[in-house]
Amino acid sequence: MTTGAGSGPGVFEAATGDGPPLPPDGAEQRSREIRAAVDGLLQIRRLTLLRGGDPRAVPADWERRRPVRAVALALESGGITPSSVDPSGARLSTGYRVTAGERPGTAVVEWLGPPGAGAAGEETAALGACVPVLARLGWDALLYKGPRGRRFLEVEPLES
Repeated sequence: MTTGAGSGPGVFEAATGDGPPLPPDGAEQRSREIRAAVDGLLQIRRLTLLRGGDPRAVPADWERRRPVRAVALALESGGITPSSVDPSGARLSTGYRVTAGERPGTAVVEWLGPPGAGAAGEETAALGACVPVLARLGWDALLYKGPRGRRFLEVEPLES
């Protein structure tokens, strides 16, 4: 199953919230793909940890270079629902959206939905639920209020 833009068939991409809806009939397959991706991530962390320790505690170097992918995987593996868009870019469903942060190695998580879906009213609670999910995989998330009063998370890797 492919969910990332520009990915070839069979290439796993964590849902960033800017892709097509995940097909409901593929939920079990998607769940297996996510588990395999997280298991692979943790194995990379085990192999690259310099001082040993908990592989869930600190992101690996490659994650620090690709925080959008890593944060999206953490959120999706934690059962948080991604948003989705149609081919024209119109938002179809409410959920998280991960984009690159202003500073290198950071990501921004927003809670978005179609017009009139009430995403703005859900964002504080929904983003708050993202914080412990991200922390479990070594990411620090701070809640901010941005333009037009919309809230967002700025996410960065915890330091070792």
